[in-house]
Amino acid sequence: MQRRSFLKLTGLTGVAALGAGYWALPSGPAPAALSIEAAQALLLQLSQQALVSHAGWSPAEVFNHCAQSIDFSLDGYPQLKPAWFRNSIGPAAFAVFAARGAMRHPLTEAIPGAPAIAEPADPALALQRLQAAFARFASHSGALQPHFAYGSLSHAEYAQAHVLHLYNHLSRLGAAV
Repeated sequence: MQRRSFLKLTGLTGVAALGAGYWALPSGPAPAALSIEAAQALLLQLSQQALVSHAGWSPAEVFNHCAQSIDFSLDGYPQLKPAWFRNSIGPAAFAVFAARGAMRHPLTEAIPGAPAIAEPADPALALQRLQAAFARFASHSGALQPHFAYGSLSHAEYAQAHVLHLYNHLSRLGAAV
């Protein structure tokens, strides 16, 4: 197969997969509005209750992972996907998530090259770490680092990505009975 034909086929397959993925995204309401302020208010509410994981990572791991992602948007991701991905498939995936107002991704997959998400192990401290990361991001007015998959994002786009990311992970957590 010629390279041009292969690239066209690969691109069309990726677009078809993204389109199918759009309809597979959760269609229920988000746990709160899609804003940093709403996410921060939700985290404050969650800090008042004991949480359990229904599957996958523990609440502490979820909070540490989401905090890592926010911190990396300010400080730089340890490993980026190839430039061709960050300039094609990645932004297309983010556009689908943004248009749908929901994200779906593997919920136990670490950020490429990121250190372990085990610390702090205490859920309350991990939640405080996440709250601090959101506050740091909200007050940041400087340049942002490229997302490891989506590429360059504005502050507003990154805010939306962080909130969608959090809400996707929160779908696996619930109040302890």
